[in-house]
Amino acid sequence: MRATAKPSWGGRFASKMRGESGMSTAEYALGTLAAVAFAGVLMKVLTSGPVESALRALIERALS
Repeated sequence: MRATAKPSWGGRFASKMRGESGMSTAEYALGTLAAVAFAGVLMKVLTSGPVESALRALIERALS
């Protein structure tokens, strides 16, 4: 009878991860929606008066 080789750590890890092959379409949609919402909030904050003037002053100070 032939002895079977014990799978390596990487092989065991890969075999456990095969059950979750990736995100479903609904998860992609929610992830995309969350990213767009975050980008919208970030854009609103960065273009507000006080933040925009602070960023402009910071950039001018860095370039001079």
